[in-house]
Amino acid sequence: MNDYMISMFIDDELGLDDKVEFVERVHGDKPLRDKTVDLLRQEKLIRSEVVDQVPPVELNVRKRLPRSLLRPVGVVASALAAATVLLFLFMPSRVSTTSPYRFVIYRPDARKVEITGSFNNWTRIPMRRTGTRGYWDIILDLPKGEHRFAYVLEGHQKFPDPTIPSQEEDDFGGKNSILVVNRTT
Repeated sequence: MNDYMISMFIDDELGLDDKVEFVERVHGDKPLRDKTVDLLRQEKLIRSEVVDQVPPVELNVRKRLPRSLLRPVGVVASALAAATVLLFLFMPSRVSTTSPYRFVIYRPDARKVEITGSFNNWTRIPMRRTGTRGYWDIILDLPKGEHRFAYVLEGHQKFPDPTIPSQEEDDFGGKNSILVVNRTT
């Protein structure tokens, strides 16, 4: 119990009444007082900025020192976490480099429409039917730049967007639409 109280005292985790009780106990108990002073001196060395020499430590240090003094790794980890937080707080914020873009296609005869393109490594993304009139749409966040894409009907029929005039032939005998997002002029 004495080691625990010393640790609580050193870490300033005692209330005022507990501090009074601890000081009274230390005053009347010379071995407890000596142990507390030794541990306070070690704590002072641990908290100092520069240590010229390492204080001698007995081999049975785990039995004699309170746990709070055996946590220099915790202190270092806390300092690293605080530095990381400060770094993120003072780093200039990055403006999003993506813009939402709505793709819409009119295919009343389709049961399944997907979109694929350079903006997602040509992975097929299902589009959703909008209403009952045959429109399909999807909103994707696209990075700035030039993108190639195509629609895929019923899982196999690939075709470009008929509303985008800029198109090119792909390497498989089909065509892709060319979309430019946030072009600055």
